[in-house]
Amino acid sequence: MKPKKHQHFKIYKPYGMLSQFSSNAVKEQRKRFLGELGEFTSGTMPIGRLDEKSEGLLLLTTDGKLSDFVNQSGIEKEYYALVDGDISAKAIQQLCDGVEIGFDGKKYQTKPCKVFKLKQDPVLPERSKKIRDARHGPTTWISVTLTEGKFRQVRKMTSAVGCPTLRLVRVRVGDIYLDTMQVGEVIPEHNLNDYFNNL
Repeated sequence: MKPKKHQHFKIYKPYGMLSQFSSNAVKEQRKRFLGELGEFTSGTMPIGRLDEKSEGLLLLTTDGKLSDFVNQSGIEKEYYALVDGDISAKAIQQLCDGVEIGFDGKKYQTKPCKVFKLKQDPVLPERSKKIRDARHGPTTWISVTLTEGKFRQVRKMTSAVGCPTLRLVRVRVGDIYLDTMQVGEVIPEHNLNDYFNNL
């Protein structure tokens, strides 16, 4: 009997969509779910999550073992964050070194990570919900690369240094990039299994 051939996809998860296909929670019945982006094989699941207000690269698979491996292996995940204010070099160093955030009702010290200011604004699709503009004060785009992924971690980290996140876009998981994908786009990734198995 041949082993089951799994299916994999990369998608641009839109702002305002949950990283799941359904929910039994009454308060989430009117939310947007991944299923509206296309027809997916039964058993398709997201590899990790992006919170409702975050957008960008999300990988989907029918392979539960692959999903667990990627989530637990410390693979780099890079985000572009538009933060409120002109973030200082000191604040960026604090983020790099690790900051204290709240997680599951306890204090948590984030692991060292890579953070830097982007030299120019990234080319990204316009977000469906308008973001406040520079007339209300300066903003800064930064790159944040983590090997962990606590719930709303990037947002909590930038808030901890006094620069709340206004927009958050995941642009990379390992060597898989968002590139020029458009919001809601779905691309089959036939080599996803081979890529992660070779790490």
